[in-house]
Amino acid sequence: MATAAAKRSVKTSVWTRARLVLANPKTGYMTLFGFGSGLPYALLLGTLTAWLSDAKVDLETMGVISLIGLAYAFKFLWSPLLDRLSLPGLKKLGRRKQWIVAAQFLLGIMLLAMAQMDPLNAIGMFSLCAGIGAFASATQDIVIDAWRVDVAGEDAPVDTLSTVYQLGYRAAVLLGGAIALFMADAWGWVPVYSLMGCVMLALGGLSIFAPENDVVAAAVAHDADALRQPGHLDPKVRAAALGLVGTFWAVSLGLVLYYMIASLALPKELRPDSTAFIKGQGPVIVLATVVIPAIIAAVLAKWEREGRHVLSAVEPARTGADRALDHGYRALILPLIDIMGRLGWAAVLVMALVLTYRLTDTIWGSFASPFYLDELGYTKSEMAVASKFFGVGALMLGVTLGGVCMAWLGRMATMTLGALTAALTNLLYADLSTGGHVMAATARATGFTWAVEHLGGDERMAKLMLAIGGENIAGGLAGTALVAYLSSITSKGYSAVQYALLSSLTFLVGTLGRGALGQMIESQGYTAVFYFTTWLGFIAVALCVLEWMREKRVKAA
Repeated sequence: MATAAAKRSVKTSVWTRARLVLANPKTGYMTLFGFGSGLPYALLLGTLTAWLSDAKVDLETMGVISLIGLAYAFKFLWSPLLDRLSLPGLKKLGRRKQWIVAAQFLLGIMLLAMAQMDPLNAIGMFSLCAGIGAFASATQDIVIDAWRVDVAGEDAPVDTLSTVYQLGYRAAVLLGGAIALFMADAWGWVPVYSLMGCVMLALGGLSIFAPENDVVAAAVAHDADALRQPGHLDPKVRAAALGLVGTFWAVSLGLVLYYMIASLALPKELRPDSTAFIKGQGPVIVLATVVIPAIIAAVLAKWEREGRHVLSAVEPARTGADRALDHGYRALILPLIDIMGRLGWAAVLVMALVLTYRLTDTIWGSFASPFYLDELGYTKSEMAVASKFFGVGALMLGVTLGGVCMAWLGRMATMTLGALTAALTNLLYADLSTGGHVMAATARATGFTWAVEHLGGDERMAKLMLAIGGENIAGGLAGTALVAYLSSITSKGYSAVQYALLSSLTFLVGTLGRGALGQMIESQGYTAVFYFTTWLGFIAVALCVLEWMREKRVKAA
């Protein structure tokens, strides 16, 4: 009797706590912020190409405009500035909120401006507005990710915030993708982008009232005076480290900016080749922005821990150059030292996991449309129904499932499950590539074919929808777990820089490997590729198990 009563009490307290967490303003604003992140991404990198196609813009120019997506891939290059700089007139909103509000208002203005232009006859100004919008969107993403880490706590756990963020994001992708296309067919593009611009302005107004948590503990512990106290690294050592990391980051930023400007400004025959750039400069950028700075940070953390090359007496800042050194070191180097110092050698495992966890998704995503349209022979309308509507619904179901699994199983168990299902769902596409017999039989046995047929489809659509649905449920589950995991290993004091770096790593290997995968598709066909990506996915499964064991040992110690 007592045991049964105790179980009921625990169950009641769990549901009561869940209701309190979901009713927390932080949870509501996290959903809005997720929506605010997903909407411009869908409008600028997806739906925009449909508008350009309707406007009869040539494919070469469309490909060049798509380079604005590099803002998302390299957002970590300016993330340190967002941790330290304040905007005039908006500083009172808070450390994070000032940037969120500014970015959302700027996005709204850019979308409204684009709505008033003819893409064909004003392609230069149109591209400029789209580029500014992509930069504002990537900046907003940096700060929203940092805000999630900063405000997380007992009243709003990071796992819950990660789940509702994903739900808001996916809802925005549905609005800015499929629904926007249908609206454009009915009203035209000008009303659609005008409406979306107004939505972003409204979000900016609502964001003013979001809760803020100005976490300054790490910054205070390493302010300008503290860095010059005994036990801290010698200013000469810090200057050398700052110079090296700053140089490497400047080289990376210069390469990216040159590529973007040359591609947008030069005549077609003089534009840099995108494939050659990724193959030749991609590894250089990875080394310069991540690998070498991480090694430098690890060495500095080791020296400071062992008391090598540290001050034995106070050495105050005497000049403006000294103070600039301290501020630059805090912005660029301390976030790296913090994460390398906390993780130690485990940083190798963490980095490997982050690099490979979404590899199967990122490396295969670019070839989805050719696979559906050219290989399988589906129409664009059929692909839109299966992928944009049913697929997004399945993705949101996977996000919800990820949140439930994290609540009941734990974060690393959900991470492992997400990696496993993401790997295995490649086999669904392998079956489709050989005729889809297993998918068709499964759809018939479960009644899914019957449901699709009663909605106007056929068995051919049913097996495609079943495969896409399975992959997207797995992707939603894995994506939610990854966001929560990255948030959990990020320090609140350096959340903007650390999360921007870690989240960027999740796309690097997949992006750089697409060329090789495309060659494999041409030489061996899709079926071999899907079996290959399945095996690639098991690398992440193994790394998840190792990280799970490591976290258990850390908690037990």
